Amino acid sequence: MKKVHTFTIFLLVILFVLVSCSKTQNNEIPAEKETIQETIPESSGIDEATNIEENSDNKTSDLNVLEDLENSFDIINAFPGLSFVQPLELQNAADGSGRIFVVEKSGKIFLIRNPEAQIAELFLDISGRVDNDGGEKGLLGLAFHPDFKNNAYIFVNYTTHDSTIVSRFMVNQDNSNSVDAESEEIIITFKQPYSNHNGGKIEFGPNDGFLYISTGDGGSAGDPQNNGQSLNTLLGKILRIDIDSENNGLNYSIPSDNPFKDNQENYREEIYAYGLRNPWKFSFDYNGNLWVADVGQDSIEEINIVEKGKNYGWNIMEGSNCYEPPTGCNPEGLELPIYEYEHPLGKSITGGHVYNGKAIPQLKGIYVYADFVTGYIWGLEYAEGNALSNYTLAKTNLNISSFGLDEEQELYFTSFDGKIYKLGLP
Repeated sequence: MKKVHTFTIFLLVILFVLVSCSKTQNNEIPAEKETIQETIPESSGIDEATNIEENSDNKTSDLNVLEDLENSFDIINAFPGLSFVQPLELQNAADGSGRIFVVEKSGKIFLIRNPEAQIAELFLDISGRVDNDGGEKGLLGLAFHPDFKNNAYIFVNYTTHDSTIVSRFMVNQDNSNSVDAESEEIIITFKQPYSNHNGGKIEFGPNDGFLYISTGDGGSAGDPQNNGQSLNTLLGKILRIDIDSENNGLNYSIPSDNPFKDNQENYREEIYAYGLRNPWKFSFDYNGNLWVADVGQDSIEEINIVEKGKNYGWNIMEGSNCYEPPTGCNPEGLELPIYEYEHPLGKSITGGHVYNGKAIPQLKGIYVYADFVTGYIWGLEYAEGNALSNYTLAKTNLNISSFGLDEEQELYFTSFDGKIYKLGLP
């Protein structure tokens, strides 16, 4: 009996060691890699991802299939013969041409005519007007007018030495593959107190045709001017304006259903939502939901589905944690993120898109996003009635700066190694 008892204890010890090893491997935290000196999304750094809410109408993929494919996605160089300098944005014109447009931080936009293209053609160069001095300055955003095919209007967001400018340009009448650099009409401009946290994403709402603009809190650290919570400034917000009409001496008008339209408190009427730190990238899904990835301060990166008039907490809260004050803050009236992850799993979130292409049906309805610092690419499942699940699609050594779509809704992403990539399966 004594020998049997000893043997049983020995087996239990072996079993415990095997289980412990398995848990260690499954919860591996990536080593922080060396990053380039200049970064657009501010490097701010989770042992575990956190489930905050469960609510959405998005059609989703087969979760069991996606779980089986975790960590198995390939990273494919979409245009092997092409390279760019610090690409920050990728867009299509939705005009049937099949062209893809790549924005460089310095102030240049290039076009790629088709997937087999061996050259990238210069579409617009405003590098002489863009202040590119600093990791978070530059030509930050590009959007094509919903009726671009007929009016040839494009819109850009860029920084000068002390301001953000959103301008409209027009494609050359005799060459649809280049923009008239002298056709600039400034739509809106506002001062930036510091060089960082400029946001910079612009996009037209698919359901309303209005221009949405993301703005950071003005910079420095911790939002020293309390811009995120102030309704008297455009900083730390998602803005929404109508660029097809003008009013009150402005080159735009305020949509009638903007939440602070005609207020009596001197709040900025352009504000759609507030309480954001540095909403570097956002996108609309096929249901019209507005997905905003907000770069964190010291500990949390967050994803929000933003709704009109709501307060997303910064700098009272960083994600679901108190920030100012560090304990005992009042979360009443604040919207928590739908999902967040902590440093050091990532340190600077790069927002992506809810996948709606055909090349990878397993990703249908999945929000694909990444982290600029660690190079991880994830897929977030978010659907009413289903538990929130996050999948690691790939672990890369890339500084992923943005995601973009072609006209077929296939997903690409840009990296500071100068290449344009896409996901694939073996």
